[in-house]
Amino acid sequence: MEGQIGDLEVEKHVQYILSVEKRKDNFESVVMEHLRMNGAYWGLTTLDLLGKLDMVDEDEIISWVMECQHESGGFGGNVGHDPHILYTLSAVQVLALFDKLNVLDIDKVSNYIAGLQNEDGSFSGDMWGEIDTRFSYIAICSLSLLQRLDKINVEKAVNYIVSCKNLDGGFGCTPGAESHAGQIFCCVSALALTGSLHHVDKDLLGWWLCERQVKSGALNGRPEKLPDVCYSWWVLSSLIMIDRAHWIDKEKLIKFILDCQDKENGGISDRPDDAVDVFHTYFGVAGLAHLEYPGLKAVDPAYALPVDVVNRIFFSR
Repeated sequence: MEGQIGDLEVEKHVQYILSVEKRKDNFESVVMEHLRMNGAYWGLTTLDLLGKLDMVDEDEIISWVMECQHESGGFGGNVGHDPHILYTLSAVQVLALFDKLNVLDIDKVSNYIAGLQNEDGSFSGDMWGEIDTRFSYIAICSLSLLQRLDKINVEKAVNYIVSCKNLDGGFGCTPGAESHAGQIFCCVSALALTGSLHHVDKDLLGWWLCERQVKSGALNGRPEKLPDVCYSWWVLSSLIMIDRAHWIDKEKLIKFILDCQDKENGGISDRPDDAVDVFHTYFGVAGLAHLEYPGLKAVDPAYALPVDVVNRIFFSR
């Protein structure tokens, strides 16, 4: 393995994440305000993968997360914002990181999520009704973490996802929509979590996914698109779940992710020398964890949480 722990600027990334949480008036925090719950999940999971979660004030974070919950049971992206399934999963994941799922009224949250399932098995993101296979994954992932998958019609949910499968082996956001690595991650994860991976043509999809690797070693999300660090997560997680991760050049991908670091101020960007953000910092570190980079915790490809957090939920009760 070329990469040594010294090549990953662990301390600088930790300081960068802690500083993002504290800043409230710069451009990044204004842009992020409506999805601060997602930002908290990205930043805190990165810290946990780096073994540094103890550097934050757990009680303060948990009380803020709970302030974002609505009467409906769903969570908003910030205090006073409307609930959405996206932020609800991030809230569940953040609480799981701290082993605090017990602060939730689990039936209330799971009833909110189950209430978003449509007659055809698909899921809406919120009361306004947008449908996307991302929301199917989010519902299944959240309910699985809460151990309440029985609240939905799993068979219909799986059939809807399978109806979004394309001839190239990939999946789109709705039936007939083009294959995209992000949607493939969502669909493959949802099928993995429901024990339904037999619906995936692993060789065909594996070929499509490994074709996403470009000369630099980086991965893109669709043919002819620019590569981006975040696909280190979407593509690699999907390949791991279908047992085809050995089809890409891991060393070149590690080098690309490390080249996207801001070695002075911390953080990881989409491509080398671009501006960093917490989203790409998380997916870069999580990608490195999948690549077994030294010093990082293992990460679960379907739940997008450290493996020890997932094991604690399912095996320590």
